[in-house]
Amino acid sequence: MSEFSPRSTDRQDIARSRRFSIAPMIDFTDRHYRYMARLATQRAILFTEMITTGAILNGNQGFLLGHSTKEHPVVLQLGGSSPTELARCTAIGDQFGYDEINLNVGCPSDKVQHHKIGACLMAEPSLVRECLEAMAQQTSKPVTIKHRIGLDDDDSYDTLARFVEQVAGAHCQVFYVHARNAILQGLSPKQNRDIPPLQYDKVYRLKQDFPDLQIIINGGIDSVTACQTHLQHVDGVMLGRAAYHNSALLLDVDERIYGSDSSTCRQSVVTGYLSYMQEQHAQGTAWHHMSKHLMGLFHGLSGARNMRRHLSENIHTPNASLGVIEDALSLVDY
Repeated sequence: MSEFSPRSTDRQDIARSRRFSIAPMIDFTDRHYRYMARLATQRAILFTEMITTGAILNGNQGFLLGHSTKEHPVVLQLGGSSPTELARCTAIGDQFGYDEINLNVGCPSDKVQHHKIGACLMAEPSLVRECLEAMAQQTSKPVTIKHRIGLDDDDSYDTLARFVEQVAGAHCQVFYVHARNAILQGLSPKQNRDIPPLQYDKVYRLKQDFPDLQIIINGGIDSVTACQTHLQHVDGVMLGRAAYHNSALLLDVDERIYGSDSSTCRQSVVTGYLSYMQEQHAQGTAWHHMSKHLMGLFHGLSGARNMRRHLSENIHTPNASLGVIEDALSLVDY
């Protein structure tokens, strides 16, 4: 297992790392996936799942916010709309050592709308600004935002530009922009990732109109080649499902996105991650919570389906062990 040091939390260093980031995804980007992703790319920005302020203030903070020092640079994404609560959670996140604190203003689910979290906040830019200002007062780390290009049937670039103009300031200069509208009524979160049309041109135009802001584009990007194309127009790219379901693409990121001379391979990632799983299992983590993240590393390879079947049939049994995972991996030609 190759060793690597935590990245510096210097703002300029983080800004360079934002050329490629892995989106926050509920039920996907937990600390185990992030560890595996870091084995594949030492440069990319990693995000936590969105964690609500209520969960942090009322729950087990160690469980929710704990992470390996090897995950850096890593961003904590918060969900909330109370400036006071967001400020408190930002201070807590800072104490846990996160390199950046991000506010979710993009999630379209009914559940978060009910609690005034996510994309619905785009209708209240003054409140969003107040939240970001309160957050920035609690940390020296960058405070950033992730949002959509619009709400429901409002397809106006001018509305998007006004939102960015009202929200931006010394407290927030980094915008991760999902290049689709959020449809708050009638579409599920999954449908909101697929049905509203992608409008990359609007994100490109934001960078042209706000050259001093760092603009990172998100939505429907599924290859490193596509990333390179987008980087001709914006400061960074963010991948979501593609970085999870086809995580082998991360193996090329350091070389092709950052110009690094070093590269890694599936075998080194597997070796490192198996060692990590053994350590975590000894501390009480179930094998299936960690093994599921291996699936995407073998996307499209011969034997990958048999590997998935073997894991699904055996990893949840009382006799599950590292041997089950090793047997599954032996079915893949890599």
